[in-house]
Amino acid sequence: MVSRVLQTPPAAELIRKLEAQHGPVMFHQSGGCCDGSSPMCYPDGEFIIGDRDVLLGVLDPSEDVAVEPDHGVPVWISGSQFATWKHTQLVLDVVTGRGGGFSLETPEGLRFLIRGRVYTPEEQATLDEDPPLTGADVERDGLPKPLRPTLISDEDYAEVCVTPVR
Repeated sequence: MVSRVLQTPPAAELIRKLEAQHGPVMFHQSGGCCDGSSPMCYPDGEFIIGDRDVLLGVLDPSEDVAVEPDHGVPVWISGSQFATWKHTQLVLDVVTGRGGGFSLETPEGLRFLIRGRVYTPEEQATLDEDPPLTGADVERDGLPKPLRPTLISDEDYAEVCVTPVR
């Protein structure tokens, strides 16, 4: 199964820390304006999801793959942004710096960042057969369980999470 969103180990670690402080969390990929285009982390349910928002996936930030998670971390994006990014697997990562003004990680001196990689033709074909859920779908049917695993592989991490040299 191909996931539309993955997380790096540092992102999973920060999510666990934020959940210890704030309870379950959720993400919405911001579409710009005040905080640029960054993934915003909120207490779960604090950000109102629209009927046309798209659920990229439900992350499992736990380290123990043998234990079924009691909840997942939903990652949403607006429908119009999804139309632009639908050919790209998004990877939630963490870098040093100030987060968005409303995002929970701001006081930590870190910020969440989205990286991406273009799907292979085989992956895209699989995704085309499995359309994403919208806010309306989730309101009607509930949130799916987290995909496992949702951590990016070491090989993909090396490919996606490189720092460009100038």
